[in-house]
Amino acid sequence: MTKKHKVLVVDDETSICEVLEIVLSNAGYTVRTALSVEAAIDLLASENVDVVLTDLYMDTDRNAGLRLLEHLKSYLPKTPAIMMTAHGSIDTAIEAMRLGAVDYVQKPFKSNEEMLLRIERALEKRWLIRENEAFRTEQAKRGSLDTMVGDSPVFVQVRELISRVAALPSTVAIQGESGVGKELVARALHSLSPRASKPFVAINCGGIPEMLLESELFGYKKGAFTGAVQDKEGLFVIASGGTIFLDEIGEMPLRLQVKLLRVLDDNTVTPVGGITSTTVDVRVLSATNRDLGDMVAKGEFRNDLYYRLNVIPIRVPSLRERKEDIPLLVRHLVKKHSESMHLPAKKVSREAEEALLRYSWPGNIRELSNVLERALGLSEEDMLNLMDLPEYIRKETLSQDAPSFEIPAEGFLLEDEIAKIEKEFLCKALEMSRNSPQKTAQLLGLNIRALRYRLDKYGLSTEQ
Repeated sequence: MTKKHKVLVVDDETSICEVLEIVLSNAGYTVRTALSVEAAIDLLASENVDVVLTDLYMDTDRNAGLRLLEHLKSYLPKTPAIMMTAHGSIDTAIEAMRLGAVDYVQKPFKSNEEMLLRIERALEKRWLIRENEAFRTEQAKRGSLDTMVGDSPVFVQVRELISRVAALPSTVAIQGESGVGKELVARALHSLSPRASKPFVAINCGGIPEMLLESELFGYKKGAFTGAVQDKEGLFVIASGGTIFLDEIGEMPLRLQVKLLRVLDDNTVTPVGGITSTTVDVRVLSATNRDLGDMVAKGEFRNDLYYRLNVIPIRVPSLRERKEDIPLLVRHLVKKHSESMHLPAKKVSREAEEALLRYSWPGNIRELSNVLERALGLSEEDMLNLMDLPEYIRKETLSQDAPSFEIPAEGFLLEDEIAKIEKEFLCKALEMSRNSPQKTAQLLGLNIRALRYRLDKYGLSTEQ
């Protein structure tokens, strides 16, 4: 069966190249040959090959093969190479493997079959690496948007925008209230981009003092300040090839905004105390819960930096704007917290879900997540009920449940109307607490004795 794989043989001995070309061609491979490292590099620039078979010593260069391996490691890291030599040593073999060789064989070869077997193994490793990489990429793409739960129209638009712009190199400014999931958006943009296999580095610009923030972002040289006992790379250098996420960018001091602008303009970073710059390749994502346009007008944020960061704006809606997503988020978060806390999965009662839907959520998804984690940790039943939620959420629910009415022109008996309202609240509380006397009393702010008096007064009972 004819094989379509292409093998490049690199050796300064013409006879070796000719013999290997015959053996490999007869086995169905397409063969290219080069008599020097330079010729091999030129060929690799114009043709794709599947395996490189290279000699170690060529002419007077005792490290020719290692130089070719260094080239492959830098420019074609997915192309497997086999080192061959008549002057082998353990040290040379180790160095070859360190530079990426998948195999090492001594000349003369024991048999043609041995060489063919080594090439087959190299191709298998290449296939496994690419399959593994494809699987990880697909999983990252699938997982990055799966963590963004919601199918409301306003949130679907956000997901679609992320999918459209993820592959672009442009800067993205992510806007939204605290707790809406701005970092999730940033991670999704990175995971869906060509940079997904490279670092994703996040830093909160509002939570670090100015001097420390500068050294964290740009690095520093030994002796730059007290305590700088050795050089340190900054996050821009660490993130090179990948993505850096600058959270709470509105809190960055004006002096550091100038240095950030330079990175965006010429892709270079100068460490604190340094005089030379390092070139970096980083996509910059930023986020803030502040109005940067308003800050620019007040002179609190640089106008030129604002426009460099805000090439593609993405606004993440608050939870109040997509309340229809709350049931989905509740199920997702309950499952997530149950697994992390090693607890059985629990359903959420209708009354508790209604209370979660009515609450205004100033802390957005972060607040919802914290509320559900607390409820799971404290709940003693097989279902999350209204009484498992914090008091401030229950109070808001009760205040919204209070009946509205108008005074009729002919007047009415106040005591009778109050009795009707009191009985209605008692019935509602009994339903919410599943007829538990203790929870009903707690819900209404009564002691057990006062509760029993009112239940008897209206002929109600806690017995189911």
